[in-house]
Amino acid sequence: MYGKAFAPEYQGALTTLSVNSSLTEVLAAGTRQLREAERAGEHGEAARSGLAVAEAHRRLGQIAEADRAWKASYRAARAVGDEGAMAWALWSGGTLARQRGSFALARRLLGLAAEVGERGGDVVVRGYSLAGLAETGRIQGDYEAVAQLHEQLLAEARRRGEARHTVWALEGIAQIHRQRGAYDSAYAMFEEAAQIAEGADDRRGHAWALRGLADIVSARDGDVERALALLSEAEVICRAMRLSSALAYNHKMRGNVLYRAGRHAEARDTYELALAEFREMSEPRGEALSRLGLVKSLARLGWNRTETASELADLARELDRIGLRHARQMVARAREELGLRDEDERVTRDEGERGPRDQGEHVMRDHGALPAHEQARPGGRAQRGERAAERGVRAEAVR
Repeated sequence: MYGKAFAPEYQGALTTLSVNSSLTEVLAAGTRQLREAERAGEHGEAARSGLAVAEAHRRLGQIAEADRAWKASYRAARAVGDEGAMAWALWSGGTLARQRGSFALARRLLGLAAEVGERGGDVVVRGYSLAGLAETGRIQGDYEAVAQLHEQLLAEARRRGEARHTVWALEGIAQIHRQRGAYDSAYAMFEEAAQIAEGADDRRGHAWALRGLADIVSARDGDVERALALLSEAEVICRAMRLSSALAYNHKMRGNVLYRAGRHAEARDTYELALAEFREMSEPRGEALSRLGLVKSLARLGWNRTETASELADLARELDRIGLRHARQMVARAREELGLRDEDERVTRDEGERGPRDQGEHVMRDHGALPAHEQARPGGRAQRGERAAERGVRAEAVR
């Protein structure tokens, strides 16, 4: 029913690249072709090779390079009036914006990509852009608004026999079911996604499906060793393909599995690893979720209750800033789980008396095992420059 997975974002002279090509290979080939196209004055080819460069940088967590590359691709496409290439560049920019936690910008760019793609007659980029909009809403926790779009895109992908998009849609719907507590249907969808991805040789999709299965096996069945084995299988794929973001989320999920099993010291160490990885690629959503797991693990290991409540309060503010509806609920559940209602009231009163604090100086400084986190917190010194850069992206977004 499904053919081999393919990568429509590798275009022009780069169509020989596989969906499973390592990102370092894609970056090297794309950069060579981009330089040749620029020397020859071939704007259309520069736009399409530049798209591959942008996507390789994005998936490697090289945010600034990805930002420059998608904009250059868009300009090259606009120079020759290639609306299909313009739409692909906008899709790449919107996907990057979502990865950086800039959800309003992501929706704007992905919406433009869908419009330009439809106008240019490129049904594939239109589909990818609609999928990006659906994923943006799902990540933010707006399930009611995007569930139907996920189902629509799944039906279209099944009808056309597109393995990669079928896998993506199944995984997205499975995530929605999982968050609503429908573990059995979520498991069935992740399992189908894993089978389709494996049959279509879509290693990236297979890795994400294995991560989803591990989550369900841990949360529903309490089968820690099987969950860890699934994550280890997925990690091999992530490392082979240099999937930096997927690997970081794999580690964050490993922390979740260990935490649920009561292995709090191991969970702490794993969340620390994930936090460092997300920090390196400037991915605020992953950072915030890793911080949440880390705080809970430290609390279970005896961390000061007032400091725990203070950190959770700061996380709630950060998640408000990012716009993650579901994650804010996770913070509220963490407070309940750790019995911190009274501490919340004390933190609110104390912070009102002290005024705003320098978050970057404060983070977990009382926990001697975590000196590296004095600059890890979103909002600290290391991130102020990133937020300024993000504001520049919004101001400079395609006009």
